[in-house]
Amino acid sequence: MRSTRQPTRRPREVAPTMRRSLAVGEQIPAHHHREHQLVYAAGGLLAITAGAGTWMVPPQRAVWVPAYVEHRHRAWGRTDMRAVLFPVTVRAPFPAPAVIAVSGLLRQLLLALTQPGDRSEAECRRLRQVTLDETRRAPEQPILLPEPRDDRLRAVTRILREQPADPSTLAQLGRRVGASERTLTRLFQAETGMGFRQWRAQLRVHHALVSLAAGHSVTRTAVEAGWSNVSAFIETFTGVTGQTPGRYAASLSGPRPGTDGTAPGTR
Repeated sequence: MRSTRQPTRRPREVAPTMRRSLAVGEQIPAHHHREHQLVYAAGGLLAITAGAGTWMVPPQRAVWVPAYVEHRHRAWGRTDMRAVLFPVTVRAPFPAPAVIAVSGLLRQLLLALTQPGDRSEAECRRLRQVTLDETRRAPEQPILLPEPRDDRLRAVTRILREQPADPSTLAQLGRRVGASERTLTRLFQAETGMGFRQWRAQLRVHHALVSLAAGHSVTRTAVEAGWSNVSAFIETFTGVTGQTPGRYAASLSGPRPGTDGTAPGTR
């Protein structure tokens, strides 16, 4: 008699790394992974949205996404997305999504692990362990725009997202959405952890990151994002991102040949 037993399915192997080129404006819909991920944009600008809000991930940052956390991606500019995956059995550096500063060492580790090569499995394991150690040591530097839940506050933030240069005061915005300035002030602090001015400044920095990734000039970006002068824009942008708009724009092109963990001519 022919056996009816079905063949035993092997468990899915964990992909150790991932690399994907994203076109301008390309989106990856909401999803989650069964592994932890350390996501890095070697070139371009990546936005990652999860429950708490939207994180911007320029080449000087990486984001830790814990296993099973639903998130989605959007590329601003042509983006070279890299990711190193870790099994859920490792001790996670962060319990929730977190954006960290990328040191020179961590950058080279991420590039080396996500670049095709002939490294042995043992070598890759050692590199991944050092990557995890460096991630634990890295300071958090979030470029986060928290997402409110209250309908009145969402109406205000929607107005500002559509017109980041809108100079309206919170009282003026409140009259447009039917809420008092006092109520909105309380809601901003309670739901975003920021005051109104801080949230709007963060929104304008997000807009500036996208504008510069699109190739716009520093002056045009400053005006469209709502700064009264370029000097004030440069000061705020540098304070949030850790570098001037000009240096940030120069970093978007990605690693130069021979600086991504491989020798020139070995690709």
